Amino acid sequence: MTASRRISPQLTVLAGCLIALITFGPRASAGLFQIPMTAEFGWGRDVFSLAIAVQNLLWGVGQPFAGAIADRFGSLRVLCVGALLYALGLVVMAYATTPGVLNLGAGVLIGFGLSGCSFNLVLGAFSKLLPEQWRPMAFGAGTAAGSFGQFLFPPIGNVLIDTLGWHQTLVVFAASVLLVMPLSLAVATRSIAGKTEGAAAAVPGQSITQALSEAFRHRSYVLLVLGFFTCGFQLAFITAHLPAYIRDAGLSASIGGWTLAVIGLANAFGSLSSGWLSTRMSKRWLLAWIYLGRSVAIAAFILLPASPLTSIAFGVSIGLLWLSTVPPTSSLVMLMFGTRYMAMLYGFAFFSHQVGGFLGVLLGGMFYEAYGSYTLVWWLSIALGIISALINLPIKEKPVERAPALQPAE
Repeated sequence: MTASRRISPQLTVLAGCLIALITFGPRASAGLFQIPMTAEFGWGRDVFSLAIAVQNLLWGVGQPFAGAIADRFGSLRVLCVGALLYALGLVVMAYATTPGVLNLGAGVLIGFGLSGCSFNLVLGAFSKLLPEQWRPMAFGAGTAAGSFGQFLFPPIGNVLIDTLGWHQTLVVFAASVLLVMPLSLAVATRSIAGKTEGAAAAVPGQSITQALSEAFRHRSYVLLVLGFFTCGFQLAFITAHLPAYIRDAGLSASIGGWTLAVIGLANAFGSLSSGWLSTRMSKRWLLAWIYLGRSVAIAAFILLPASPLTSIAFGVSIGLLWLSTVPPTSSLVMLMFGTRYMAMLYGFAFFSHQVGGFLGVLLGGMFYEAYGSYTLVWWLSIALGIISALINLPIKEKPVERAPALQPAE
């Protein structure tokens, strides 16, 4: 942190957490709109799934570019533009009457909007603005705040849909996203030309191209990126299709909303715990246990008879592991390469996450339309969790090997 920066670390963390909460809530509530939207227009679930799949993919595609722009020119403008695109996307989604317009709003605009204002940009700002000892817990707090948004927004969304209708609910969500703009002032970083806070001065003149080349030649970073694919696959599939799966099992829509909410609440604890554990144990082992634990939780959920109790219990168990991958993953990226290109390099890891999310949502809709159930995708999620647990084990938890003068800056 520079001496000229007058915003306290506490205020920076608070503002960043509020941004994460606000931006995560509406997209975590997407599944609530699937049944009313498809029922009103007579669409199949594959139509809605494609729009949300495109959203996940474009969020991932845009994330490295948004991160690189934030690293180079500062985070303020990126966060504000992202919030505007996100809010516009929700409004377009609210008034979409054709699959094409739905893809534009829920897919393209929200996807690119999220890449510019989601918690990933907040984590990049934290890495530059906060003292080193604050960072792992701040990563956990930012992730937990996003999860708390998932706890707040689905129940609110259910109430608003019942009282105002799904169209107006999306407009209300859009208005809430605009609050990101004033909050972004507290997490604004300076450009590299203005000596970005926390920039890796120990890597003089390293360009974006050189940073990317270094990262993708580093075996541990590649393994980390590949493992993160599963996280996106599982989370996006569950977010988009769990409410419909629960309805198909004969339970009420409110159970689906509350299960998503419980996932968010449990993840607030899981993410904070993961941030704490990331400072006290091997990060690769922590990731391996998280992925394995998810597979166990999913298997238990689909093998047990569906009921409100099993749904809420699944929400608690999967919620504790939901975004708990983020603190150790982001901490490993920072450990390997330092903070200068943190937002961009974590953005490429997140791209892998969102490719997984794209396939999770898309295959959920396609397989449901083809076979009338989500069973194949549930079992694929279990298998991927086991594979990712194994992929993370060979990761080396140390800075990339450079000449002594070029080691990552803290």
